[in-house]
Amino acid sequence: MKFSTDKHEKYVVLKLDETKFTNDNTPALKSEFILLNTEGYRNIILDLSAVEECNDSQDLSSLLVGDRLCKSAGGIFLVIGVNNAIANIIKISNLHQSITFVNKLDEATDLIFMEEIEKELLGGSKNA
Repeated sequence: MKFSTDKHEKYVVLKLDETKFTNDNTPALKSEFILLNTEGYRNIILDLSAVEECNDSQDLSSLLVGDRLCKSAGGIFLVIGVNNAIANIIKISNLHQSITFVNKLDEATDLIFMEEIEKELLGGSKNA
């Protein structure tokens, strides 16, 4: 599986550099989610902009692993760059009810920073 990571202080962007999302590359993707989580990244943005097709919603279930890991660490999992073909599979499989999808990277980073600020404010008010 080809992918690239762009690590930042509050989040990491994982870009899948494959044209197909299949059961051949989902195990490696799950492993990468786990690795990033153990490295301390609780906010993960998955960029699927290079992915042109996905034939099975079962392959997309790997996204639930990333979402679960981020939520259990107190962070958020976001998916960007979804094309229309994949969006249809997501809608049919109801993944959009569990996972947050946004259009662009800047929208995803804004969401992460808003969540982080909210946590800091709520955490600060509890100590007061």
